[in-house]
Amino acid sequence: MNFFQTGYKGRNDWWMYIVMFFVIFFTSILGQLPITFLALSKVGGDMQLFTESGQNNFADLGIDSNLYLFLILLSFIVPLIFFILILKGMHKKKFSWVVTSREKIDWKRVWYGVAIWGIVTIGFIGIDIFLAPENYVWNFKPIPFFTLCLVSILFIPLQTTLEEVLFRGYYMQGLALWLKNRWAPLIIMSVVFGVLHIFNPEIDKLGYTILVFYIGTGFFFGITTLLDEGAELAIGMHAVNNVLAALFVTTDWTVFQTDALYVDISEPTLGIEMLLPVFVLYPIVLFIFTKKYGWTNWKDKLFGKVEEPVNSAVIDELGS
Repeated sequence: MNFFQTGYKGRNDWWMYIVMFFVIFFTSILGQLPITFLALSKVGGDMQLFTESGQNNFADLGIDSNLYLFLILLSFIVPLIFFILILKGMHKKKFSWVVTSREKIDWKRVWYGVAIWGIVTIGFIGIDIFLAPENYVWNFKPIPFFTLCLVSILFIPLQTTLEEVLFRGYYMQGLALWLKNRWAPLIIMSVVFGVLHIFNPEIDKLGYTILVFYIGTGFFFGITTLLDEGAELAIGMHAVNNVLAALFVTTDWTVFQTDALYVDISEPTLGIEMLLPVFVLYPIVLFIFTKKYGWTNWKDKLFGKVEEPVNSAVIDELGS
């Protein structure tokens, strides 16, 4: 049974996917309440001053950066908890079914994704610092940095895992059951994943062209998931990418503003370094994975039909 056929397991009434959308939306808002209330308390309840401060300037209100990061991540952690509960209660699905077609989640694949993309990310950052040292300021502060390490390693993977199981798992599988093919769910969810980043502060500095990077990343993770018949590699890569981004380099115009090792003081521009991953690094990593896992029949895995398995009507009791 392949990854999309695994989606047939459990209950898949169309309205359930709409319910899940609203559950994720409202629990995300619920998760944002602590940081909102804390920020409001810092400005004495002045809504105008709160609005003028902007989400990425909460540090200016005297909120510790590590506390701020944790509270921001709550808007992903809370939805993840509800997602798992609704998935089991309403859909009668196991969490592993929206992650992989394998009998259980392959953690070796997750860690291999972490290792490969970790090497790529560290190398990419290191080369940029070496070639343009004037753009970076050393920012190591022991206690804040090691606290950042703890928060990042424990909680950022929860944020990225939610995104992966939603975009590369749950909704891509759901669309495949309806559209009966592989390419349309891949395109739709990759574009949606990229376009949702339109709310990131980077858009104000770099313009909408940066969406090419986000949409391209969506395609990269989606293609990896389809070729490997599971999202483990994508989960590992997404997690290590965000963790290292938080730990190594920070700016005053990106989503994560942290006590990272370096502060990028350069004027933000959309250069080739933003597009290099999409057109060079992603294909190279796909080639590495192909050699590692022996991926074949790309055409059918990316463009083939989705057929309901014979035993899809059998619903596991989920241990109840």
